[in-house]
Amino acid sequence: MTHAVKVHPLFSPWGRFGLYSFFIDAPEPAIVDTGIASSPAEGMAPGLEAIGRRIEDVRWILLTHGHIDHVGGAHALWELTGRRAQVVIHEADAPMLRSRGAHVKEYLVGRGRYLNDPEGEVKATAAGNAVISGEMEPSMLVKGGETISLGGDVTVSVHSIPGHTPGSVAYSIDGQRSVFVGDAVQVHGAANGFPGYMDPTTYRTSLEYVRDELRPQYLYLGHPYRRADGTPYGVELDAAQSQEAVTQSLAHEGRVTAAACGCLRAGLQETDSPYSPFARAAEELGYTGDPMLEPSPFFTSMHGYREHLDQNT
Repeated sequence: MTHAVKVHPLFSPWGRFGLYSFFIDAPEPAIVDTGIASSPAEGMAPGLEAIGRRIEDVRWILLTHGHIDHVGGAHALWELTGRRAQVVIHEADAPMLRSRGAHVKEYLVGRGRYLNDPEGEVKATAAGNAVISGEMEPSMLVKGGETISLGGDVTVSVHSIPGHTPGSVAYSIDGQRSVFVGDAVQVHGAANGFPGYMDPTTYRTSLEYVRDELRPQYLYLGHPYRRADGTPYGVELDAAQSQEAVTQSLAHEGRVTAAACGCLRAGLQETDSPYSPFARAAEELGYTGDPMLEPSPFFTSMHGYREHLDQNT
């Protein structure tokens, strides 16, 4: 690579959250993650226009994982490119791109089991209909280990980093260690104040892989994840901030693991606590956030530990 490839964050509004995508200014331009249905028109198009670029010229749509706020805008963005962009996702998360129903199923078998919301399935279905712009077949399925050419001498390598979801991936711009990890580096969580991951074992292994193998010079996060004191990182981290964020993520995962496993071994108890049946873990961790507030990372992670323990006993 003869020169550094510029990366531009693209912000899109969404309720109490803001969503972030990233534009890779390569000969064949790419956008990493797509927000929700409204994001391409309301966030990406004006964001690109402000830097003298056109959404019609995007040729690659690189999805870090299958959650609704990362793939929801994929079909709409693909349409705005004249259906010329290639849409890339890991094979394990591809069902989330192909089917709105896959998001409802994920809710029901995971965090929905603990939220005790009789209208949960209806709400999850309505959310999928509202914020997923369309069901679609990806252009390219990846497993990790692939190299994608963005034209000229610009290439992006694909790295499997499961844990947050089974099909989470990192995209790294070769030669400059600019690494896009989506939601795979959770630190102490985002707005809900708790890290969310479906598989605690692979989450930790993936964090170690990012630290030891990818060694980001620049790290791009899906949301402004928070330090222990509650202050948020930005979504563009330099090398020192990247190392700090990964180190804090590993340390906090260790604390969550100890609390969750202690709770599970003591036996789950149904109580009036909003954290039931994992109230003991919440108390030990000092977690006082609202576990009912979607995307409910507390219950997502606790269910992950429960599943992991069941598989190993």
